Amino acid sequence: MNILDKIIVDKKREVILKKSIIPVSQLEATALFERETISLSKNLRNSSSGIIAEHKRRSPSRAEINYGFTVEEVVKGYENAGACGISVLTDGKYFGGSLDDLLLARATVNIPLLRKEFIVDEYQILEAKAFGADLILLIAAVLTREKIKSLSEFARSLNLEVLLEVHDLEELQKSIMPTLDMIGVNNRNLKTFEVSLDFSKQLADQIPNDFVKISESGISSIEAIKELKPFGYKGFLIGENFMKTSNAGEAAKEFISKLI
Repeated sequence: MNILDKIIVDKKREVILKKSIIPVSQLEATALFERETISLSKNLRNSSSGIIAEHKRRSPSRAEINYGFTVEEVVKGYENAGACGISVLTDGKYFGGSLDDLLLARATVNIPLLRKEFIVDEYQILEAKAFGADLILLIAAVLTREKIKSLSEFARSLNLEVLLEVHDLEELQKSIMPTLDMIGVNNRNLKTFEVSLDFSKQLADQIPNDFVKISESGISSIEAIKELKPFGYKGFLIGENFMKTSNAGEAAKEFISKLI
């Protein structure tokens, strides 16, 4: 069993447990549930940088990235730097995140927030809405076409945008549907953790222009973004590159200033 399979097994157990503790009615009663969401896809279409900055403490491939910042410091720094949106990892076991991180981020900034999570159930989409997210991530590698359809339709019904993540042509072809807003190509193979920008380049022409194209993972230089822009990419998700520095916000500011 590869790491992605392990994460999904754990996630399904986690969702069952959460459902038994916090009922849907409680999520729907939160103050943030009726909040008007902010569009990341619109921000990206109108941006000259396209940076989506990520709050990420650790990952399965790196035991510790940074535990030295508070969520508020990181996200405020990203907003001040001019990021189009912020990705907040909410998985606890493998990434050291939580829904509280999302809540703190929402209380601190007024730009789009992505709940970065391994979503397998509608319940997690309700959580995303209740804790202040503007969009959710669906990962094609772990979902059937039917599941992508039902989850994306449900997210849209809550006015949440949907970013679908793919890694290869097979995943892309099974997933394209009108209930998606953005399609992200993960340059990291989630099964082997191999990273290459070629994944984004190879899939670019296969992604219809109706969707905002985003390149994710392994982007650590201005050159990489300049390399990808001619392929039609409007968004670039960067996490580790900012988080591993002594000041994530300043690192993002310096990076974005070179793109504008």
